[in-house]
Amino acid sequence: MSAFFLKRLFPLLLGFVIWGLAVALQVRAELGLSPWDVFHQGLGFRLGITIGMAGVVTSVGVLLLWIPLRMKPGIGTVLNALVIGPSADLFLLILPPIDDLLLRWVFLLLGILLMGVGSALYLPARLGTGPRDGVMVGLNRKFGFSIRFARTIVEVCALVIGWFLGGTVGLGTLVAAIGIGPTIQACLQIRHRLVERMTGIPQGAI
Repeated sequence: MSAFFLKRLFPLLLGFVIWGLAVALQVRAELGLSPWDVFHQGLGFRLGITIGMAGVVTSVGVLLLWIPLRMKPGIGTVLNALVIGPSADLFLLILPPIDDLLLRWVFLLLGILLMGVGSALYLPARLGTGPRDGVMVGLNRKFGFSIRFARTIVEVCALVIGWFLGGTVGLGTLVAAIGIGPTIQACLQIRHRLVERMTGIPQGAI
């Protein structure tokens, strides 16, 4: 159990907490959120709850879509739904609103970087996809959509609905949409190289 926790569960949890910090930084930047966080923020405004709690509510709702798609959640799926949102709320209590435009851009870009770091920690754990990612995988398996096409459909819908609900859309939204994917890929490659150097085991064998 201890080996499982240290090698897989702890990095998973740490990755989710870091992702929560990334969300909080982007909220404080007030330059535009990533598509799903636009939806979470807008839903939170409408329901009178925090963006983090809106994320939890959304995760539960999205998991219901897994039923017709015949997807099965793992422990990572459940922890994704329960940890990221509350972590974001916690960091929002710590991080004060800021007015300086340069610092806001620093917050935004740091948030994107931390999303890459968080993903590089929790994705290799392979303990279940996140609720939203699972919908994309399910669409791919059930209808034959490419992952890229399925992701685009889901995120565009989340963005448009979130915008109508009052979520923050701006230049930062475009930067996040363009930058998060490559950042995650780069962080995963760095992590793979570090693991290989420390263990001597090729990443494909981990």
